[in-house]
Amino acid sequence: MSALLFASGPHVSIAPEAMFHLGPVAITNSMLLGMVGYALVIWMFFATAKAIQRRSRSKGMHALLWVFEMMYDTVVSVTGSEKKAKRLAPLAITMFFLIVINNWLGLVPGVGAITYHDQPLFRGLAADMNFTFALAIVSMLTVQIWAVRQHGLFGNLGRYLHNPFKDPAHAFEGILEFLAEFSRGTALSMRLFGNVFGGEVLLGVIAYITSYGAPLALPVFMVLELFVGAVQAYVFFMLTIVFISLGAASDDEHATETPTPSSVPSPTVAPKPGATTG
Repeated sequence: MSALLFASGPHVSIAPEAMFHLGPVAITNSMLLGMVGYALVIWMFFATAKAIQRRSRSKGMHALLWVFEMMYDTVVSVTGSEKKAKRLAPLAITMFFLIVINNWLGLVPGVGAITYHDQPLFRGLAADMNFTFALAIVSMLTVQIWAVRQHGLFGNLGRYLHNPFKDPAHAFEGILEFLAEFSRGTALSMRLFGNVFGGEVLLGVIAYITSYGAPLALPVFMVLELFVGAVQAYVFFMLTIVFISLGAASDDEHATETPTPSSVPSPTVAPKPGATTG
């Protein structure tokens, strides 16, 4: 089984290897496996849509619908609006399925063992920082688009830009908020890349160390990595909708309600025994 994972020891490379070129564009081993993942996700969605139209009772369709409905309910609960959820859910849920499918494809026996010009022919897409950074950029751009739609262009800029002479505290807070947008995107990307890449390296090292004992040792770690792959996809999905909800939140949703004097009921004083009313 170790031979199915790594041909001659664990191959560790942070950057993906280019397999060939289409003009000036380099096609890497992560892109090759990613194309398979994209095709699987597209096929899965179209097959489920057709199964719903045929009113099929297949277990696979019901399992996919169950996951979709669970995640859609999560989007509704986080955004607090059915209208917002219908607009945001397609992007966030598609990201989840794209990440989890590609995470699991990277664990298929043979990924890393099949070589081309002494380089692995396939590599997990999420183990490529180009992919994770691209997803993070899409997420953070979506945050800004939703924020502009909610606050307007200048209103959104007002979240970051304040007059340092009139309001130095808010000016400093705006700088921190501006830096936080970049740190959120970087954290989204590096968290996903680090966990997936580290998992693949771990499997390679275990397969190389155990050698003929790999069929007994690897299944345990593979099940663990399947779970980690699903969790990381859900974390990316959850953080995406949370960041978008924070950016699109109106000022009224953050403000606390302060009761006015007219709205506070005056205390009722009970009459003393024996007192008469005029």
